Amino acid sequence: MGGLVLVAVAALLWNLLQMGTPGKPTGSGAASLRGELRAVYNPLAQAIETHTAILGITLNEAFGEREANRHEMAWNAMRLARGEWERLRELVVGLLGVLTRYLPGTNVIVPVRKVAVVHFKSRVVKDHVGLYEFLDQIYFSSKPRFALRLRLLFRATGILSKEFKRACNEGALSLDSSDELWARLDYYFHDFDLIAKETLLAFRTLLACLSPEQAQILALDLQALLEQGMRVFVSPRPL
Repeated sequence: MGGLVLVAVAALLWNLLQMGTPGKPTGSGAASLRGELRAVYNPLAQAIETHTAILGITLNEAFGEREANRHEMAWNAMRLARGEWERLRELVVGLLGVLTRYLPGTNVIVPVRKVAVVHFKSRVVKDHVGLYEFLDQIYFSSKPRFALRLRLLFRATGILSKEFKRACNEGALSLDSSDELWARLDYYFHDFDLIAKETLLAFRTLLACLSPEQAQILALDLQALLEQGMRVFVSPRPL
């Protein structure tokens, strides 16, 4: 029953995000893009924002069950969250891969936005971003610095996903309800949400630096990421 409710919520969120006009900017800042670039940006941005929202709702359900001392139900909800996390990871990693391929083809200065360690909560990501901040001081030209930012987001996504999966596996075996474990899960989602937002900002930035022809080719590459956009992934095996 819980899974059916989450599927219904997912469909509702997706439909709500699709109700706007094709050129309507999303909450991630598409307003600064030209109309034809917004048409490239919006579909994938909406998909990532939708799956992030679904993941947040699912995790809130798990936390609510845990607070009500229904620990088995809490970990059942966490299994659903793990499936949705994986779908979001696929979108984020896929987008970062596309951006990495198209960065060398830009002929203008690509603005670089610094990703600060103070914005993250989990120790594993803080350590990783701290190394990035050091390396960022070494590069002076825009493309290497932007490429470094993409690598940071890609590796941080992998680290977080591995730690989230490990925490879920360990917790489900013992129905762990400790504050320490659940605080870590909360931090992992906070940081993953931030990484998804930073990835969309990088997408918008690079898109604005491409020629119209490059942007249209990029749009074709992104289409594969959206083929299963309305599908909610659930882990096929118990945690």
